[in-house]
Amino acid sequence: MKKLNLIIMTLVAVMALAACNDGVTYADLKKKERNAINRYITSHKIQKITEAEFEKKGFVTDTTKNEYVLFESTGVYMQIVRKGGGEKLKDGETATVLCRFKEYNILEGDSALQLTNITQYSWQVDKMSVKNTSGTFTGSFISGESLMYSKYSTQAVPSGWLVPLTYINLGRIPKGEETALVRLIVPHTQGQSDASSNVYPCLYELSLERGR
Repeated sequence: MKKLNLIIMTLVAVMALAACNDGVTYADLKKKERNAINRYITSHKIQKITEAEFEKKGFVTDTTKNEYVLFESTGVYMQIVRKGGGEKLKDGETATVLCRFKEYNILEGDSALQLTNITQYSWQVDKMSVKNTSGTFTGSFISGESLMYSKYSTQAVPSGWLVPLTYINLGRIPKGEETALVRLIVPHTQGQSDASSNVYPCLYELSLERGR
């Protein structure tokens, strides 16, 4: 009888846990994501600036003050560490953009490095084809030449990754031009497919340059 009671209690506990998990709403997950972003901002003493302030500053962020600009419509935060040499991607232009990146899952903690092509995959620079159409940027990872594509099985470049392209230049290292370097806090709505499906924010450090 005791054994039977133990089995019944175990089943009840499992069913209760499942019920709790099923009771988590999308609103709950979004709130958890917002809390994680706010914790990161507070713990790293990030100074938020508005888009209007960003424009007044000449579209730069002061790294000595750890400034990040918040784009209200998307929830993306951006810090420009280096604006880069060369030129911006022109209207109507399509170019190959080379990217080295670090991806952190903020929900798991700010030291939770989730994916990078800088250390163990240093041989692989992610390549993406990016087009500027009247100031709207679209991009796709190039199959076979992208760790992001290999990991997340989609060619779509996260919308959050495209935000800096309005403000940075795309230089070329062979010409001695400086690469652009940005940091981004990207909510799930602007992130890669896994973040979008599981509702978690990511921190990115992206180095961007123009390919051939």
